[in-house]
Parts: sequence; C-alpha cells; structure tokens
Amino acid sequence: MKIEGISSEIEIVRSRRKTLSADIEPDGRVIVRAPMKMPLSDITRFLTEKSRLIEKHVLKRIAENEKLSETRPFTPEEIQKMADTAMDIIPRRVEYFAKLMGITYSRITIRNQKTRWGSCTAAGNLNFNCLLVMTPPEVLDSVVVHELCHRLHPDHSKAFYDAVYKVFPEYDRCDRWLKENGRLLIRRMTGE
Repeated sequence: MKIEGISSEIEIVRSRRKTLSADIEPDGRVIVRAPMKMPLSDITRFLTEKSRLIEKHVLKRIAENEKLSETRPFTPEEIQKMADTAMDIIPRRVEYFAKLMGITYSRITIRNQKTRWGSCTAAGNLNFNCLLVMTPPEVLDSVVVHELCHRLHPDHSKAFYDAVYKVFPEYDRCDRWLKENGRLLIRRMTGE
C-alpha cells in the first residue's frame, strides 16, 4: 500500500486489537496494526492524516540505519569492560538515590539487555543495562531513579511519575535522550 507523503511501503497487519497504530521498522518500512474488521478507508484516512509525522519517523529511522552502517559494533571485550564499569558505578548511584528516597532494594544485576535499560522485580532486585555507562551521567541517574520508584509503584501510573519527578525533575529530558540515542547504542551491542 502507498500513501501520498509517505515514502516507504506500508504493510497492514490485522489482529484482535481495538486500536490502530503505525510502527516504523528498522529498515524504514511502515507496519500498520489494525483491528480485524476496521474498513480500509479508515486505515487510509488515519495514514493520510498522520503522513507528515509518519514520514518524519521513517526518515529518522533511515538516517539511524545510515549512521549505524558507519559505526562498528562493540567488541565482546568492550561490552565486558562496560559491564565491569557499570558494576562499579551503578550500585553507588542506586545506594545514593535509595537513601535519598528512603527505599530499600535487594540485589543489583548488570546485563547486556537488548530492549531494556533497567527493570525492577517484585522482590526488589534491580537489573540495569551495561550500556548505561555510555550515556550522560544524568541519563544513567534517571534510569536508576525510575527503577527505584518501581519499589513504591510497580506500574507507570501518575503516582509513579510523581515520585520520579519529585526526585528527578529533569526526567523527561533524560528519557528523551534515551529515545533519541539509545537505539543506536543497543544496535551497536547487538549488531542488529
């Protein structure tokens, strides 16, 4: 399917979902996820209305791919060094913010994650991506605060974000940095 204003090919995937969304694949293809019975005219109207925004993201994804092709993947030795550095830095940042927030936690694990920057289990175990040491220090801190706040609120509710902003008012700026730059770091680690 082609829509004026969108340079990439568009693929429609129907499922039992209730809403319509458009995802941009790493190669720039547009995947539209639609409810089974939604008329094609509604999908076309959605794509036409969102064509500028979709095209902006298509071009951004293509530019990321070009940048990645110019950037070599991390070697296993570099990844190990990042993990070692993270194991030195992150526990100290967790300890600092946990004391500041009056929050307890259990174990800290450093991983080579492909999709997450951090996670928090119900038991209070904290997991962090070793690539955080490649981000600005405030971005690393924002992820630490995010995961510690899950000790208070296990969801992403308003109360959760209120807790995050109380400790880290610049959270949105750091989150935006990760969204804009994090994919490239992860792709350098995974080679994908």
